[in-house]
Amino acid sequence: MSRLDVSKILEKNAAERAKRLRPDGSEQYVRLSGEFAHMGRDPFADRVEREPRRDHVTFAFIGGGFAGLMTGAYLKEAGVTDVRIIDTGGDFGGTWYWNRYPGVQCDIASLVYLPLLEETGYVPSEWYAHGPEILEHCQRIAKQYDLYENALLHTGVTDLRWDDTTRLWTVCTDRGDEFTAQFVGWGLGHLSVPKLPGIPGIPSFAGHSFHASRWDYAYTGDPAGGPLDGLRDKRVAIIGTGATAVQCVPHLATACQELFVFQRTPSVVEVRNNRPIDPEWFARIATPGWQQRWLDNHAANMTAAEQPAEDLINDSWTTLAKRMRIDQQAAVDEADVARMSAVNATLSQVYTNLATMNDIHARIDEMVEDPRTAELLKPWYHLPCKRITFHDEYLAAFNVPTVHLIDTDGQGVERITPRGVVVAGTEYPVDCIVYASGFEVGTTPTGRAGFDPAGRDGKRLSEHWADGIRTLHGIHVHGFPNAFLVQPSTGGMRTSNLTHTLSEAAKSVAAVVAHAVGAGAEVVEVTRHAEDAWMGQVGANEGWLAFLGADCTPGYFNNEGGDIGAYSLFETVTTFDALGFFEHLQQWRATGDFAGLAFTRPGT
Repeated sequence: MSRLDVSKILEKNAAERAKRLRPDGSEQYVRLSGEFAHMGRDPFADRVEREPRRDHVTFAFIGGGFAGLMTGAYLKEAGVTDVRIIDTGGDFGGTWYWNRYPGVQCDIASLVYLPLLEETGYVPSEWYAHGPEILEHCQRIAKQYDLYENALLHTGVTDLRWDDTTRLWTVCTDRGDEFTAQFVGWGLGHLSVPKLPGIPGIPSFAGHSFHASRWDYAYTGDPAGGPLDGLRDKRVAIIGTGATAVQCVPHLATACQELFVFQRTPSVVEVRNNRPIDPEWFARIATPGWQQRWLDNHAANMTAAEQPAEDLINDSWTTLAKRMRIDQQAAVDEADVARMSAVNATLSQVYTNLATMNDIHARIDEMVEDPRTAELLKPWYHLPCKRITFHDEYLAAFNVPTVHLIDTDGQGVERITPRGVVVAGTEYPVDCIVYASGFEVGTTPTGRAGFDPAGRDGKRLSEHWADGIRTLHGIHVHGFPNAFLVQPSTGGMRTSNLTHTLSEAAKSVAAVVAHAVGAGAEVVEVTRHAEDAWMGQVGANEGWLAFLGADCTPGYFNNEGGDIGAYSLFETVTTFDALGFFEHLQQWRATGDFAGLAFTRPGT
């Protein structure tokens, strides 16, 4: 490996970061509500009118994505059959219901990303499954576990209230429902509320526009993976170059008369290397318990201090982790990285970060024919600063003559006019604008959820979490009995495979509820002492937070360059790596006494 000019790279990174800093931080974005509400409507299913529910269920879960599906499935397997799932979408799937843009695909190996494969007997067709297949698997789980029967779809929860007298939760929705549940849970995801860039003039555009998570196939054409024939004579703009754009730009590149890709910050685009899954090979590896072994191996390869003896998965993420471990053996002059002291990392880790980015730059030069475009596509920031993407066709899409990269030099789009998009005083007339601007991150969890649960004595969850999320295991909250979260904050968010975290949380919820029902307990609640003790083990590495704030280009990891705030993605248990946390939960469940929880029977 040739020696890098570390000082020069750091100077370039800092200069590019400075261009993108803005005083409004995350406030630069707006929701799909008010004058933008039409962009938030469901284009995939019609809302079916129904009578409001006034009944009772044992367990009500808010969110029909992987968190709700796994919680419902494990509850059913544990013998708790009276389960109701509520979701704003017209079907199960969560993010995979809404994100149906062309080319949408998982970037984790599907054999560990898709849950309940062993239970459903399903074998994914590809190493990285495409969105339609993932949505179909979500529906498969819902059907196998009879979750459709009692579900409330196209329904948003507006209030959740605990009654100390009846020892029940009351669930209110925007469809007029008001029913009770002994237990409630929610798993609404960190990427569930779409946002628009706060560009002046968006409502003035006279052409067609939509958010990528509400893809308008009625306008573009074929939703089944065929040609987007509706765009054949259209000039199309896509604003944003994050994970969504990386996946859909190659499809738009050959479909549009002209495609204009508006870039503020380029993404890191690593190799994906997708391929079919060989059924004969799968039959050999799929011995009983195979998926749990693969999940554990993936977590170990991603987070363990020492690399495991074997990598069963060899997906994009574990391959990158192995490469970085090898590169950490490289030597570097300590003086060259003095300004990186805030990272609190070893010199080898710093060098690995920069060396990997150098390799990414070299790949861009190899794949993009026009030198100027190649230079503009190069990300100048530290590798951990933004979400890494994986794709084999995105960079080559810029070799198509009708595809134009409009780089904004870190400033973003200036304004939208009735005719098109303006950057640095130049107007680009277009017929359609696709906003690939992502989702809210780092905002208050209750704000994203759209409801603020009231627990004991009417205390709202937002009050309990005024200084940040507090839980036991990321699941149980003191003062909110019979309520459960299925999410990673203050738990196990140290692995690239979020579904593994959700799976272990869902198993814990099912085990606790089944134990309570079997023991005749009306109420289960984490004690204040147990919550406090757990939170004593939770935090974010201070050096890492300093690095995000001082050295990283703006993005959702660092609240767009502002104060990272109380609801950081990185508040997680500090005493375990990901696999250690999962093993801790497994042992906690296996004991059967559920340490830290108090179970209350009738009359007590």
